[in-house]
Amino acid sequence: MDATRTDEPTQRHRPAVDSSRPFGAHLRMSWWKPLVVIGVPPVVMLVLQVLLYQVVGAIEGSDDPMSPVMTPLKSLAVNISIGTSGVVAVLLLARIAKVPWRRLISSPRAVDARRLTYHLVMAAVLVGAGIGVVALVAPDSPGWTTFGVSGTTIGLLAVTVLSTPLQSTGEELLWRSAVLPAAASWVRAVRPALAVGLVVSSLGFAVLHGSSDPWLFGYFTFIGLCTGLMAIISGGIEAPVAFHVANNVLFGVVSTVMADGEPYAIDRATDSGDASLLILAAVNVAMVVLVWSRERRTRSTTAG
Repeated sequence: MDATRTDEPTQRHRPAVDSSRPFGAHLRMSWWKPLVVIGVPPVVMLVLQVLLYQVVGAIEGSDDPMSPVMTPLKSLAVNISIGTSGVVAVLLLARIAKVPWRRLISSPRAVDARRLTYHLVMAAVLVGAGIGVVALVAPDSPGWTTFGVSGTTIGLLAVTVLSTPLQSTGEELLWRSAVLPAAASWVRAVRPALAVGLVVSSLGFAVLHGSSDPWLFGYFTFIGLCTGLMAIISGGIEAPVAFHVANNVLFGVVSTVMADGEPYAIDRATDSGDASLLILAAVNVAMVVLVWSRERRTRSTTAG
């Protein structure tokens, strides 16, 4: 019998999800499919955001709808565009790789709401502590001015609390659920595959944040690396989603109330970052350690 012919059906019908491999390195697909996942959803996000900015500009009568000043409607536009791109990424990867979308959220285990709740509470504590340290050590670095409340403040707070969790979840769906395992599928050995997935997803995450400042670009890359590690360690995206939601909501709330009642601006130009970001980087590291510690306890309890 021809050995080559015998192997062909096996190669052609091998499962797209390998449950024996850790989350992030658990997918098999053709080499070109990750390129689609890496390229299409970010374009969807950017196009949708520009279109929504134009709509908001028409509603608000703005002369510069693309300005970095965040009104409530512009903030909502950003959150909708990013949240949508995350859903597009997961559905696209599930379709072209022929995998159940749930296996892009967690694998091999099922989605765990208790993990999400636990990590959300702990992330809020860690991020809150980080914000407190920044306020004491480098209060001018984040661009905070003075406390103030206005109609704009109330509107921004409502948008932040209600829609920022969707934005944060969308980023994790895009970069950790879709791009990380898609890029990792280029390599078969587990550790190199995870390394490739982490590098590609972290750099893509940083690039899409559009900062020309070395401090900020490095910090965004580091966030991507840490949230990727959280996903790999815990076998799903509950922990990175929890951390991302806590981080973005709390910083959004503080930035809003510390803008003296005015819309705040997102400044990511050169010289907009500084060494105070090391404090926030330490918060990311602490969250990775916390996730690792909980997973280790969970495995010990299960084994016992």
